[in-house]
Amino acid sequence: MDTAWMAMDIAAGRGALGIGLAVAGVAVVAVLIGAFWYGARVKRREPPPPTPEEQPRLPEGGPVGEVRENREPDEVPRSEHRLTPHQMPGFGNSPSRRGSSEERPRWDGSSSG
Repeated sequence: MDTAWMAMDIAAGRGALGIGLAVAGVAVVAVLIGAFWYGARVKRREPPPPTPEEQPRLPEGGPVGEVRENREPDEVPRSEHRLTPHQMPGFGNSPSRRGSSEERPRWDGSSSG
């Protein structure tokens, strides 16, 4: 007799597990449908894409040309105490100025680079 009751308990546990998985599956499907519905609603509120007339145009003189110039770094200001990046000019970004020579540096083979 004990064996029969044990078999029914196991079968009942498997049935509950199956029902739990089915409920979880329905919940996942409901969340996915809700996400698609919400995304479509947000998309409808966005402005439409620009028309061809609203697209940016090239300037009348054509595209802007490339500018090549040699840049030299500015010197770090001398101070008695150590400077942190926010105390330096350019807030830690190394400022630069136009170089004195506009000739492009070339590798001569006798140096490493």
